[in-house]
Amino acid sequence: MSAARKDAKKGGSWLGAYVLVYLVFLYLPVLLIPLFSFNDSIQAAFPLQGFTFEWYKTLSGNSALSGALANSLVIGAIAATGATLCGITVSYMDLFGRSPLAATISAIARLPILIPGVIVGISLLILVNLIGFGPSRTAIVLGHILVALPTTVVIMKSRFAAIPKTIREAALDLGASDWTTFRRVMLPLSLPAIVSAFMLAFLSSFDEFIVAFFLAGTEPTLPLYIWSQLRFPKSLPTVMALGTAILAVSFVIAAIAEILRHRGLTAAQRPLPANLSKPEETERGELQWHST
Repeated sequence: MSAARKDAKKGGSWLGAYVLVYLVFLYLPVLLIPLFSFNDSIQAAFPLQGFTFEWYKTLSGNSALSGALANSLVIGAIAATGATLCGITVSYMDLFGRSPLAATISAIARLPILIPGVIVGISLLILVNLIGFGPSRTAIVLGHILVALPTTVVIMKSRFAAIPKTIREAALDLGASDWTTFRRVMLPLSLPAIVSAFMLAFLSSFDEFIVAFFLAGTEPTLPLYIWSQLRFPKSLPTVMALGTAILAVSFVIAAIAEILRHRGLTAAQRPLPANLSKPEETERGELQWHST
């Protein structure tokens, strides 16, 4: 074996060890939450005292928890809808608008991901007080739209960029307007990415704490409820049970969103059949493909 191969093998071993340590450091604390949620003790410590579902049973019938969960679901759905609509518009205009203003707006829309959450929260608190909303559910929705917007812009921009330009050009050449092309061609082809962007935006809103901490009024979200319960040691097992449930649901939603996004990108990269001609626009403005 040559010296180069030995060095490469040694470097690969070090890289593998580094990745393993990184994964343990990143995910071991997360895995401890489900483990202790089944522990028959109010203390999160080893050795475990026994196996129980008691902490999960305490989640039902909790009016404060139900109210916080309902707030998070409503706020998450509204914020995800707003962020997805804005993300579609911003990313489409950035790619096809071909104007400095569209590119500038797209860059600004991605900025919140680089700004510390504390700064965003304080700034939004000052803004909603000046507007007159004050800390309220409406203020949280506006803040979460801002937080989730970078995610939707990135997803939708990559999806629109993956669609062959010839499809849009063919629609325009046949006389379809920009609005008809966008509505009848680009949006249907981007549906998997739209659903994926909505789901990830919903997760961003549902799990967000810092902005909600500054903007919440008398209706706390679920993360704020969890934070308030951490002050009581006896509530810690219940919080870990709730955290485990949230972790499981978040993992499922994120996995579905990634699968949809990946399938959408794969479908967009497939070549069109050789016997497929350009689309024709019907009287209703719909585009139909015909085989030659």
